[in-house]
Amino acid sequence: MTLQRLAAFSDGDRGGNPAGVVIGERLAEAAEMQRIAAELGYSETVFAAPQGDGWRVRYFSPAVEVPFCGHATVALGAALAERCGDGVFPLTLNQAVITVEGRRQGDRWSAALQSPPTRNAPVAPEPLAAALELFGYETSDLDPALPPAIVHGGADHLLLALRRRGDLAAMRYAMEDGARLMTEAGLLTLLLVWAEGPRTFHSRNAFAAGGVYEDPATGAATAALAGYLQSLGWPHGGSITVVQGEDMGCRSLLAAEIPAQLGGSIRVAGQVRSLEP
Repeated sequence: MTLQRLAAFSDGDRGGNPAGVVIGERLAEAAEMQRIAAELGYSETVFAAPQGDGWRVRYFSPAVEVPFCGHATVALGAALAERCGDGVFPLTLNQAVITVEGRRQGDRWSAALQSPPTRNAPVAPEPLAAALELFGYETSDLDPALPPAIVHGGADHLLLALRRRGDLAAMRYAMEDGARLMTEAGLLTLLLVWAEGPRTFHSRNAFAAGGVYEDPATGAATAALAGYLQSLGWPHGGSITVVQGEDMGCRSLLAAEIPAQLGGSIRVAGQVRSLEP
Protein backbone atom coordinates (compact mmCIF):
# COMPACT_ATOMS: atom_id res chain seq x y z
CA MET A 1 0.00 0.00 0.00
CA THR A 2 1.45 3.35 -1.08
CA LEU A 3 0.33 6.79 0.09
CA GLN A 4 0.75 9.99 -1.92
CA ARG A 5 -0.22 13.55 -1.02
CA LEU A 6 -1.36 15.50 -4.08
CA ALA A 7 -3.19 18.78 -4.70
CA ALA A 8 -5.81 18.56 -7.46
CA PHE A 9 -7.01 21.47 -9.62
CA SER A 10 -3.95 23.54 -8.79
CA ASP A 11 -3.25 26.89 -10.41
CA GLY A 12 0.28 26.15 -11.59
CA ASP A 13 2.56 25.76 -8.57
CA ARG A 14 -0.03 27.02 -6.09
CA GLY A 15 -3.48 26.18 -4.84
CA GLY A 16 -5.44 23.04 -5.46
CA ASN A 17 -7.26 20.80 -2.99
CA PRO A 18 -5.03 18.37 -1.07
CA ALA A 19 -6.00 14.70 -1.26
CA GLY A 20 -4.54 11.50 0.04
CA VAL A 21 -4.15 8.77 -2.60
CA VAL A 22 -3.70 5.23 -1.29
CA ILE A 23 -3.09 2.46 -3.86
CA GLY A 24 -2.71 -1.16 -2.80
CA GLU A 25 -3.18 -4.71 -4.02
CA ARG A 26 -6.51 -4.78 -2.16
CA LEU A 27 -8.66 -2.34 -0.24
CA ALA A 28 -8.27 -2.27 3.52
CA GLU A 29 -11.23 -2.72 5.86
CA ALA A 30 -13.55 0.30 6.02
CA ALA A 31 -12.54 1.11 9.59
CA GLU A 32 -8.87 1.17 8.59
CA MET A 33 -9.55 3.42 5.60
CA GLN A 34 -11.55 5.74 7.84
CA ARG A 35 -8.68 5.85 10.35
CA ILE A 36 -6.15 6.74 7.64
CA ALA A 37 -8.40 9.47 6.24
CA ALA A 38 -8.92 10.95 9.71
CA GLU A 39 -5.19 10.95 10.42
CA LEU A 40 -4.37 12.65 7.11
CA GLY A 41 -7.05 15.25 7.76
CA TYR A 42 -7.59 16.13 4.10
CA SER A 43 -11.17 16.70 2.96
CA GLU A 44 -10.95 13.33 1.18
CA THR A 45 -8.60 10.41 0.80
CA VAL A 46 -9.15 8.01 -2.08
CA PHE A 47 -8.35 4.29 -1.85
CA ALA A 48 -7.83 2.21 -4.99
CA ALA A 49 -7.04 -1.43 -5.76
CA PRO A 50 -6.93 -3.38 -9.05
CA GLN A 51 -10.21 -4.98 -10.11
CA GLY A 52 -10.47 -6.66 -13.51
CA ASP A 53 -9.35 -4.20 -16.17
CA GLY A 54 -9.78 -1.24 -13.86
CA TRP A 55 -9.75 -0.13 -10.25
CA ARG A 56 -12.08 -0.46 -7.27
CA VAL A 57 -12.29 2.90 -5.54
CA ARG A 58 -13.68 4.24 -2.25
CA TYR A 59 -13.52 7.74 -0.76
CA PHE A 60 -13.32 8.78 2.89
CA SER A 61 -13.48 12.22 4.48
CA PRO A 62 -12.10 12.64 8.02
CA ALA A 63 -15.59 11.89 9.39
CA VAL A 64 -17.45 9.62 6.94
CA GLU A 65 -17.26 7.64 3.71
CA VAL A 66 -18.57 9.62 0.72
CA PRO A 67 -20.00 8.24 -2.55
CA PHE A 68 -17.87 10.34 -4.91
CA CYS A 69 -15.14 12.96 -4.71
CA GLY A 70 -13.95 14.85 -7.76
CA HIS A 71 -10.66 16.29 -6.58
CA ALA A 72 -9.53 12.97 -5.11
CA THR A 73 -10.45 11.26 -8.40
CA VAL A 74 -8.34 13.75 -10.35
CA ALA A 75 -5.47 13.20 -7.90
CA LEU A 76 -5.88 9.44 -8.39
CA GLY A 77 -5.76 9.90 -12.17
CA ALA A 78 -2.37 11.58 -11.90
CA ALA A 79 -1.10 8.89 -9.51
CA LEU A 80 -2.26 6.08 -11.83
CA ALA A 81 -0.65 7.78 -14.84
CA GLU A 82 2.61 8.07 -12.91
CA ARG A 83 2.36 4.40 -11.94
CA CYS A 84 1.02 2.88 -15.18
CA GLY A 85 1.71 5.48 -17.89
CA ASP A 86 -0.65 7.95 -19.53
CA GLY A 87 -4.11 6.56 -20.12
CA VAL A 88 -7.79 6.29 -19.27
CA PHE A 89 -8.56 4.23 -16.18
CA PRO A 90 -11.98 2.65 -15.44
CA LEU A 91 -13.07 3.17 -11.82
CA THR A 92 -15.76 1.22 -9.98
CA LEU A 93 -17.24 3.32 -7.18
CA ASN A 94 -19.81 2.27 -4.58
CA GLN A 95 -22.68 3.58 -6.71
CA ALA A 96 -21.30 4.21 -10.20
CA VAL A 97 -18.73 3.26 -12.81
CA ILE A 98 -16.70 6.17 -14.22
CA THR A 99 -13.31 6.84 -15.79
CA VAL A 100 -10.39 9.13 -15.09
CA GLU A 101 -7.69 10.10 -17.57
CA GLY A 102 -4.19 10.96 -16.37
CA ARG A 103 -1.32 12.44 -18.38
CA ARG A 104 2.10 13.97 -17.82
CA GLN A 105 2.45 17.59 -18.91
CA GLY A 106 6.12 18.49 -18.74
CA ASP A 107 7.11 18.36 -15.08
CA ARG A 108 3.45 18.38 -13.98
CA TRP A 109 0.46 16.09 -14.25
CA SER A 110 -3.06 16.69 -15.47
CA ALA A 111 -6.16 14.57 -15.09
CA ALA A 112 -9.78 14.60 -16.16
CA LEU A 113 -12.67 12.67 -14.68
CA GLN A 114 -15.93 11.68 -16.33
CA SER A 115 -18.59 12.20 -13.70
CA PRO A 116 -21.56 9.99 -12.96
CA PRO A 117 -24.79 11.15 -14.66
CA THR A 118 -26.06 14.57 -13.57
CA ARG A 119 -29.51 15.67 -12.46
CA ASN A 120 -31.12 18.44 -10.45
CA ALA A 121 -34.34 19.25 -8.61
CA PRO A 122 -35.89 22.25 -6.85
CA VAL A 123 -35.02 22.80 -3.20
CA ALA A 124 -37.80 22.19 -0.67
CA PRO A 125 -38.71 25.33 1.34
CA GLU A 126 -37.37 24.10 4.69
CA PRO A 127 -33.76 23.24 3.68
CA LEU A 128 -33.61 26.38 1.53
CA ALA A 129 -34.69 28.57 4.44
CA ALA A 130 -32.23 26.76 6.72
CA ALA A 131 -29.36 27.28 4.26
CA LEU A 132 -30.10 31.00 3.90
CA GLU A 133 -30.24 31.39 7.66
CA LEU A 134 -27.03 29.40 8.08
CA PHE A 135 -25.06 31.85 5.91
CA GLY A 136 -27.02 34.97 6.88
CA TYR A 137 -28.33 35.57 3.34
CA GLU A 138 -31.71 36.89 2.24
CA THR A 139 -33.68 35.76 -0.78
CA SER A 140 -32.83 39.13 -2.36
CA ASP A 141 -29.13 38.16 -2.26
CA LEU A 142 -29.73 35.29 -4.72
CA ASP A 143 -29.25 35.50 -8.50
CA PRO A 144 -32.70 35.05 -10.08
CA ALA A 145 -31.11 33.70 -13.26
CA LEU A 146 -29.83 30.66 -11.31
CA PRO A 147 -32.59 29.51 -8.94
CA PRO A 148 -31.64 27.43 -5.89
CA ALA A 149 -31.52 23.71 -6.64
CA ILE A 150 -30.37 20.32 -5.46
CA VAL A 151 -27.70 19.47 -8.02
CA HIS A 152 -26.15 16.04 -8.48
CA GLY A 153 -23.05 14.78 -10.24
CA GLY A 154 -22.26 11.75 -8.11
CA ALA A 155 -23.56 13.28 -4.87
CA ASP A 156 -26.22 15.81 -3.85
CA HIS A 157 -25.31 19.47 -3.29
CA LEU A 158 -27.54 22.42 -2.43
CA LEU A 159 -26.73 25.24 -4.87
CA LEU A 160 -27.12 28.90 -3.95
CA ALA A 161 -26.14 31.40 -6.66
CA LEU A 162 -25.36 34.88 -5.35
CA ARG A 163 -25.86 38.20 -7.10
CA ARG A 164 -22.68 39.84 -5.75
CA ARG A 165 -19.06 38.67 -5.56
CA GLY A 166 -18.71 40.34 -2.16
CA ASP A 167 -21.41 38.13 -0.65
CA LEU A 168 -19.48 35.07 -1.78
CA ALA A 169 -16.27 36.42 -0.25
CA ALA A 170 -18.12 37.04 3.03
CA MET A 171 -19.30 33.42 3.41
CA ARG A 172 -19.37 32.38 7.08
CA TYR A 173 -21.32 29.70 8.91
CA ALA A 174 -21.44 27.74 12.14
CA MET A 175 -19.89 24.37 11.34
CA GLU A 176 -22.03 22.35 13.75
CA ASP A 177 -25.23 23.85 12.33
CA GLY A 178 -23.98 23.26 8.79
CA ALA A 179 -23.19 19.62 9.51
CA ARG A 180 -26.65 19.11 10.98
CA LEU A 181 -28.35 20.67 7.96
CA MET A 182 -26.32 18.63 5.45
CA THR A 183 -26.90 15.38 7.32
CA GLU A 184 -30.63 15.90 7.81
CA ALA A 185 -31.16 16.96 4.18
CA GLY A 186 -28.93 14.21 2.73
CA LEU A 187 -26.50 16.71 1.21
CA LEU A 188 -22.79 16.21 0.69
CA THR A 189 -22.02 19.94 0.51
CA LEU A 190 -23.54 23.40 0.23
CA LEU A 191 -22.35 25.01 -3.00
CA LEU A 192 -22.21 28.81 -3.31
CA VAL A 193 -21.48 30.35 -6.71
CA TRP A 194 -21.22 33.73 -8.39
CA ALA A 195 -21.35 34.07 -12.17
CA GLU A 196 -18.62 36.40 -13.41
CA GLY A 197 -19.92 35.72 -16.91
CA PRO A 198 -21.70 32.98 -18.85
CA ARG A 199 -18.64 30.72 -18.84
CA THR A 200 -16.73 31.76 -15.69
CA PHE A 201 -17.91 31.03 -12.16
CA HIS A 202 -16.45 31.60 -8.71
CA SER A 203 -17.46 29.08 -6.07
CA ARG A 204 -17.15 28.17 -2.41
CA ASN A 205 -18.07 24.80 -0.98
CA ALA A 206 -19.05 24.16 2.64
CA PHE A 207 -18.38 20.53 3.65
CA ALA A 208 -19.17 20.39 7.36
CA ALA A 209 -20.83 16.96 6.97
CA GLY A 210 -17.40 15.55 6.16
CA GLY A 211 -15.69 17.30 9.06
CA VAL A 212 -14.21 20.04 6.83
CA TYR A 213 -15.25 23.70 6.94
CA GLU A 214 -14.57 24.43 3.26
CA ASP A 215 -12.97 22.80 0.21
CA PRO A 216 -10.64 24.86 -2.02
CA ALA A 217 -11.59 22.79 -5.11
CA THR A 218 -14.56 20.48 -5.57
CA GLY A 219 -14.80 18.44 -8.76
CA ALA A 220 -18.04 16.67 -7.87
CA ALA A 221 -19.82 19.97 -7.19
CA THR A 222 -18.41 21.46 -10.40
CA ALA A 223 -19.80 18.51 -12.38
CA ALA A 224 -23.15 19.01 -10.68
CA LEU A 225 -23.08 22.76 -11.45
CA ALA A 226 -22.28 22.06 -15.12
CA GLY A 227 -25.16 19.62 -15.40
CA TYR A 228 -27.48 22.18 -13.82
CA LEU A 229 -26.42 24.88 -16.29
CA GLN A 230 -27.06 22.44 -19.13
CA SER A 231 -30.60 21.76 -17.88
CA LEU A 232 -31.32 25.51 -17.71
CA GLY A 233 -30.23 26.11 -21.29
CA TRP A 234 -27.53 28.43 -19.93
CA PRO A 235 -25.24 29.94 -22.63
CA HIS A 236 -22.18 27.95 -21.52
CA GLY A 237 -20.83 27.37 -25.02
CA GLY A 238 -19.89 23.79 -24.16
CA SER A 239 -17.56 24.48 -21.26
CA ILE A 240 -17.09 26.52 -18.09
CA THR A 241 -14.20 27.51 -15.86
CA VAL A 242 -14.68 27.50 -12.09
CA VAL A 243 -12.36 29.50 -9.83
CA GLN A 244 -12.47 28.18 -6.27
CA GLY A 245 -10.42 28.63 -3.11
CA GLU A 246 -9.55 32.24 -3.90
CA ASP A 247 -11.14 33.54 -0.70
CA MET A 248 -9.17 30.91 1.26
CA GLY A 249 -5.85 32.08 -0.22
CA CYS A 250 -5.69 28.81 -2.17
CA ARG A 251 -6.76 29.66 -5.73
CA SER A 252 -7.78 26.60 -7.74
CA LEU A 253 -8.95 26.15 -11.33
CA LEU A 254 -11.46 23.61 -12.61
CA ALA A 255 -12.50 23.17 -16.25
CA ALA A 256 -15.76 21.41 -17.10
CA GLU A 257 -16.86 20.28 -20.56
CA ILE A 258 -20.63 20.10 -21.01
CA PRO A 259 -22.02 17.64 -23.59
CA ALA A 260 -25.14 18.08 -25.66
CA GLN A 261 -26.86 15.15 -23.94
CA LEU A 262 -29.04 16.31 -21.07
CA GLY A 263 -28.04 14.63 -17.80
CA GLY A 264 -24.92 13.12 -19.31
CA SER A 265 -21.48 12.71 -17.80
CA ILE A 266 -19.44 15.89 -17.28
CA ARG A 267 -15.71 15.96 -17.97
CA VAL A 268 -13.92 17.90 -15.21
CA ALA A 269 -10.20 18.52 -15.68
CA GLY A 270 -7.32 20.23 -13.94
CA GLN A 271 -3.65 20.17 -13.03
CA VAL A 272 -2.20 18.13 -10.17
CA ARG A 273 0.87 18.97 -8.11
CA SER A 274 2.72 16.94 -5.52
CA LEU A 275 2.69 17.95 -1.87
CA GLU A 276 5.53 15.60 -0.98
CA PRO A 277 8.64 17.32 0.45
